[in-house]
Amino acid sequence: MSQHPEARLVRPNPLLWIWYAFGGRLPARHREWVLHDVTCGTWVLRHTARSLVQISPGLLFLLLPGPLWIRAMSVLGGVILALWYSLSYMEHTCEYRLHKHGFPIGTGRATREAAHAEARAQRASRYDEIYRNND
Repeated sequence: MSQHPEARLVRPNPLLWIWYAFGGRLPARHREWVLHDVTCGTWVLRHTARSLVQISPGLLFLLLPGPLWIRAMSVLGGVILALWYSLSYMEHTCEYRLHKHGFPIGTGRATREAAHAEARAQRASRYDEIYRNND
């Protein structure tokens, strides 16, 4: 009986995940989870979540004295700018994250492309089956 590929994924606990979100290296037992994290179908959303965690300490600026609207607009501007840069470099950041966990540069892109190719092949075979049965 073959084991499901995701069965060997060991998720980090919340504190380790926060460490990972801030750029820390996880223990070797989480290596496959890191690959999954930056190559699964929701990798962009996961990257965005990590970025939001990284910029969350900026919310402390809301505690400074002064008019709330000025503090809020300053924080909003910082969040927008931080997300802009984070999303602009997300593929490079994910490749570096994989490299830190022992994968060669290019693994993330290659894994995502292979998954897309497999999904396209499955859709094409379903399409062929549907139209072959209708003839």
